[in-house]
Amino acid sequence: MIDPRAVVAPQAQLGEGVSVGPFTVIGPDVVIGARTRVGPHVVIEGHTRIGADNDIFQFASLGAAPQDKKYKGEPTQLLIGDRNVFREFCTMNRGTAQGHGHTSIGSDCLFMAYTHVAHDCRIGDKVILANCATMGGHVQIGDWVQMGGLSAIHQNCKVGAHAFVAGGAVLTRDLPPYVMIAGNPAEPVAINSEGLKRRGFTTEQIRNLRMAYRILYRSDLKLADAVVQLTSLARENAEVQPLLDFIEASTRSLVR
Repeated sequence: MIDPRAVVAPQAQLGEGVSVGPFTVIGPDVVIGARTRVGPHVVIEGHTRIGADNDIFQFASLGAAPQDKKYKGEPTQLLIGDRNVFREFCTMNRGTAQGHGHTSIGSDCLFMAYTHVAHDCRIGDKVILANCATMGGHVQIGDWVQMGGLSAIHQNCKVGAHAFVAGGAVLTRDLPPYVMIAGNPAEPVAINSEGLKRRGFTTEQIRNLRMAYRILYRSDLKLADAVVQLTSLARENAEVQPLLDFIEASTRSLVR
């Protein structure tokens, strides 16, 4: 299932049922899981490990050297899970020795055309990046996060699970779970209630998260005082706890 016009290094490891389109180049340190489809004109290089059932469209670039001037050719990695879709002109760079040593992407994600995942980023499961969404190095993205077209995330930022970044938004600080942002610079708008409904959150859980959002963003409380109220709310409402955990782990301050 390898087109004769493709260039696949003999040392590359391709699982059962992998297909490779014409004019694609696959390097010697690449491992590709079963049933993954690699389209034409794709380049997969470096120490890149790709799971099963992924779909990689034409002109994507996976595992290229990080765009970091400190990189000196160390054997860093790009690690990709299962059932992801990489559309045209995606760029996914491997990590740096100064960072995690690898860039990681979870499973069941969709990366639309021209999206960019930089070195040392860590992407969760079921993440969607719309066309031209991009991020700097060392960004952490939780599960179920969605980024609109032409949005951007500054290096070293964290984005919590179920958050939503509107099209064209520019995020320069940490974005807590469940929260929607818009604008440049990005500002909080609301809880991502529609996304939570689609993922099975109950009406009561969404109501509790809206209350948490009001405490954090609409009460004019200092962050420390807001945390006290959120802690009380989380005692009987477990869905609020990830918000508290994220606040505690934040290193760039919260978008507020």
